[in-house]
Amino acid sequence: MQLDLHCRPSSGPPVRVGVAGVGEFGASLAARGRYQPQLSVDAFADLEVDAALARLQAAGIARDAVEVCDSLPRALAALRAGRKVLVSDAMLLVQLPLQVLVEATGHAEAAAACAEAAIAQGQHVVMVTKEADSVVGPLLHDLARRAGVVYTPVDGDQPSLLIKLVGWVQALGARIVAAGKASEYDFVYDPRAGTLASQGRTVQAPDLAGLWELGADGVATVAARAQALPQFVRVSVPDLCELGVVANATGLLPDVASMHAPIARTLELPDLFCPRADGGLFSREGVVDSFNCLRRPDELSFAGGVFVVADLGDDATFRVLQGKGIPASRQGSRLLLYNPTHLLGVEATISILSAAILQRSTLGDTVRPRVDLVARATRDLPAGTRLAIAHQHTHALADMQPLLMPAAPAALDDAAPLPYYMAVGQVLSRAVRAGEMLTAAALHKPVASALWRLRAAQDQRFLSKAPAGTVA
Repeated sequence: MQLDLHCRPSSGPPVRVGVAGVGEFGASLAARGRYQPQLSVDAFADLEVDAALARLQAAGIARDAVEVCDSLPRALAALRAGRKVLVSDAMLLVQLPLQVLVEATGHAEAAAACAEAAIAQGQHVVMVTKEADSVVGPLLHDLARRAGVVYTPVDGDQPSLLIKLVGWVQALGARIVAAGKASEYDFVYDPRAGTLASQGRTVQAPDLAGLWELGADGVATVAARAQALPQFVRVSVPDLCELGVVANATGLLPDVASMHAPIARTLELPDLFCPRADGGLFSREGVVDSFNCLRRPDELSFAGGVFVVADLGDDATFRVLQGKGIPASRQGSRLLLYNPTHLLGVEATISILSAAILQRSTLGDTVRPRVDLVARATRDLPAGTRLAIAHQHTHALADMQPLLMPAAPAALDDAAPLPYYMAVGQVLSRAVRAGEMLTAAALHKPVASALWRLRAAQDQRFLSKAPAGTVA
């Protein structure tokens, strides 16, 4: 795994960047362009032009510095005049004299199409839209490599940061027992009030006082915590989507398709993220999973962080590092190595400069389809049901359970489980029973979809034979 934590200084002109999608991520990146001399964020695309203008102004870009353009000639003229460009059609960005496209729309279909076009035009692609990455990321990486450009997930989001942390630990020669990420929401326990706050709500949690310490049987303790807090979601679709991207890049695989996702204190991770034979949750080593950070109000948040549980294979060094305050297992010699934050577009500059100056991707050379994020119906669904995102923040399809399962040629085999984001917006051609995996055979297939077309090409390239390995 190649590491590109720092970019060499460049004496040349700044890297010219276009950003598709001016949400929180795109706006925070736009602000970086004002402070990073190696970066020139010149062009933006967003369907909601007025909202994008407001976000850019909030990021410190004056309204008169931005020209809203509805055609390629007008956009080119604005750039020549030294102005920034805002368009509603992201496909215009790939026709502009930019070196890097940052795809941050959050829309899998649009992101796949835009990334493919940018690669064909010789632009590097920094992919923020993990929804597309989870379906066709390995193919886009391969297309970019063949075209002599870079395709990479983005620093500032958890997949890239975790992939790089895994690579760093591997470079140390340490054995990776497990790796993972925190869910977005902390579980904040107030022992004085006896309450637990998470996901925008606060509930009475009298049982947590007796479950605060992990105890001799850590697995039983986290099971009891989950039973005490049944009203809170422990696994979201983005959690599984991001860990799928990590699995495809690193070869670390989920232990179970639905994730263990314990409610755990950060210091407990070395005792929980290990095989059952060592007192942990997993059936084996080399696992990716998530956790929900349990903490008091006066403790630091881990929400949005990434970590590796590693064994250095050196007991003497382990004891030294344990003595320096690095979280360690109570038995054995496992250490917690972690990055507790991700900084959205603020960190995206690292990925952009690494791609444009160092010609490097976070994905390294080992990425391939290993797992798919797929869906299983949780109730009977009649023919004609449109599979729409019901909870926008978690990108969840209504009445569908997300799972991470071994990658299969879903676009070539109608009976294979269908990648989650290929189903978004599609209509059921037949009824799907509760407990049934969603497949292409159950859908009216889209007539013209870049995402489906690219997935078929990826399946043909990587998965024309049955995949090896299973996930329980």
